[in-house]
Amino acid sequence: MLKKSLLMMCLLLLAACGKPSSEVSEIHFSIAQAPLNLDPRYATDAASERVNRLIYQPLVDFDVASKPAPVLASWHAVNDMEYRFTLIKNRALFHNQTQLTAQDVKATYDSLMRLKDSPHVAEFANISTINAPDENTVEFHLKQADKHFPAKLIIGILPKGLIEKEHDFSHNPVGNGPLKFVGWQNKLTLERISDKQRIALQEVKDPTVRVLKLMRGEADLIQGDLPPELVKYLQSKPEISLKTSIGANFSYLGLNMQDPVLRNLKVRQAIAYAIDRQAIIEKVMVRNTRVAGAILPPEHWAGNANLTPYDYNPGHARQLLQEAGVKLPFKLVYKTSTDAQRVRFATILQAQMRPAGIDLEIRSLDWGTFFEDVKQGNFQLFGLTWVGIKTPEIYAKAFGSHSFPPNGFNRGRYADAELDKLLTKEDWPAATQRIHAQLPYIPLWYEGQFAAMKKNISNYSPKPDGNWDDLTTIARLATKSSATISNHAY
Repeated sequence: MLKKSLLMMCLLLLAACGKPSSEVSEIHFSIAQAPLNLDPRYATDAASERVNRLIYQPLVDFDVASKPAPVLASWHAVNDMEYRFTLIKNRALFHNQTQLTAQDVKATYDSLMRLKDSPHVAEFANISTINAPDENTVEFHLKQADKHFPAKLIIGILPKGLIEKEHDFSHNPVGNGPLKFVGWQNKLTLERISDKQRIALQEVKDPTVRVLKLMRGEADLIQGDLPPELVKYLQSKPEISLKTSIGANFSYLGLNMQDPVLRNLKVRQAIAYAIDRQAIIEKVMVRNTRVAGAILPPEHWAGNANLTPYDYNPGHARQLLQEAGVKLPFKLVYKTSTDAQRVRFATILQAQMRPAGIDLEIRSLDWGTFFEDVKQGNFQLFGLTWVGIKTPEIYAKAFGSHSFPPNGFNRGRYADAELDKLLTKEDWPAATQRIHAQLPYIPLWYEGQFAAMKKNISNYSPKPDGNWDDLTTIARLATKSSATISNHAY
């Protein structure tokens, strides 16, 4: 209680000393993590994916039912091995003012097929050839039949001329999306094509500082990655508008299946039974957070609501470890980022696992180092969240034995012949049951979504997958005079 009272006092004092932002023309969005790569062929972190959705346009995206829907092109299957895409007539120019044609689509996917270090390359290994018979038509010829192929074409399209010049899209992106890249110094600045409204995204790792910036007028918008006490604090402020929604992003503990101890199923089961998910949700998560059983939530068309949860049972967990022949206390190293909320989760996990005989050592690393360790398999346990997942093929990418990085996202190097057969047959209910029973990861929760903004900000709401798509519509309401904040403290 003392720590919470001090936190609230600091917020009140510092907010009172603030000054309104002088850059009224820009809308300022304080984010917990800056994007790592603005080349859609390489991006895998959540911030990069969310920004790239705004800068680029893909052939296909997903509708509210998570079914593939046209963006730049409609399509039809010529036969089991060929798909023909027809570009829409009124498509936007690239931001360098060149016309997007079928040749750009071909060049984008040809480059993906050639790249050796792209995490998406395995997704397109089934493509045999790509033809562009005219500027509006693209034909994909496959090596094997794939009825879900259109749903894979969600990569933003790049200009052919810049691909050929080996342009650095990662730091100087050029797409044809609703927002274009302006600059990236201390902040990432984007400009909306429709009305030249500029939006500045600035990384502010500390959640308390993000709240302070919002209260002091240095930020207009923040979203997610706040502890519940700060969310409640913002809800009490009349100058702040706070919107919430259920979440669909899946948080989990990743396990290194190459580790000689973690290979033992009883050890993995023990870890699952050593975590009190419901207590964490109730005490330190925001509203609308739900216990998770699989990557796709139950309401998804391929979701599985029939998964028996691993309830908190440290006594049973301890027994499983003893049956596995593990000497107690059993030490595990858990890697996470330096984000305050993620470190907080880790600390709670550490305390919850102790009665089960698990000694959890926490190593918090800067985001770049942490994520690189995860991709390289340099971990025992880690905590991450799958963001914006729409298709059940994610199970093959994340757990298929042929999907080890860089050919997929099977970062734990899990291999199971029985699961491979189920994935090949696309028997998603049986596959999720198998994954849930074998525990190549430990499911945690679908985190609720929220966004907090100044009262003069409109046309923005949080989405279940946490995307920032409403930056295409966000607006600042006109006021008679700029709001001022008292300079005296309480």
